[in-house]
Amino acid sequence: MYHSLSDCPLGLHPYYETTTSPPMFRQQLAQLHELGFRAVSVSEGMRLIEDGKDFEPCVAVSFDDGYRDVYTEALPALREYGFTATVYVIAGKCKPDRTQFKDRDCLTTDEISELHMNGIEIGSHTISHPQLHDLAWNEVEREVSESKKLIEDALGLSVVSFCYPFAFPETDGKFVMRFRSLLRESGYSNAVTTVIGTVDSRSDRFSLPRLPVNNFDDKRLFQAKLEGGYDWLHIPQYLIKSLKRFAHAN
Repeated sequence: MYHSLSDCPLGLHPYYETTTSPPMFRQQLAQLHELGFRAVSVSEGMRLIEDGKDFEPCVAVSFDDGYRDVYTEALPALREYGFTATVYVIAGKCKPDRTQFKDRDCLTTDEISELHMNGIEIGSHTISHPQLHDLAWNEVEREVSESKKLIEDALGLSVVSFCYPFAFPETDGKFVMRFRSLLRESGYSNAVTTVIGTVDSRSDRFSLPRLPVNNFDDKRLFQAKLEGGYDWLHIPQYLIKSLKRFAHAN
């Protein structure tokens, strides 16, 4: 899970940093290639898992927020290794003219179309990137369903993958079940979250875990994440969410 490819990190703790420098990104792609991984889109990866066929090790590279540097930095590097990825764009920022999100340039519709023509999957990251769990349900429906339609109408392509913004409220079972139904009814076939972990045949395709990657991931840490050595962090992540939900309820 990547966000921005930039030489200007946010200066956050390594756990929260979402920026990766272009040279580090290329190093990570080279490492994937050396380890024999094939990069696929999120939807293709899910099809491979659900078909239950034997296949070479695969990794689904994804980018949240739809920043311009996916086009200027990621695309050339991905093409160099014959890799693909999934880019989750914010529908409200999907415009012919340049827009910004969090003070960074976003992709234009022409750039998104070119990404798609180069085999990159385009997914929805809502209309306005809100914390969905805090919204009235009719607003959740709008952010999920209409974002898909807006992107499809603007670009003339099919959107089947969704990306949940912010922390996924996995401890709220009622919300998770209702949200899963909404995704299915809206025409999505899968959805990714910020829940930490690798995906296997037991994973819920509408709340898929991912591995955060940033500039602090040297070769040793990056390989450990690929091998599942980072998955244990889902336990404290889940416990913290549970404690916050309990405190909020009381």
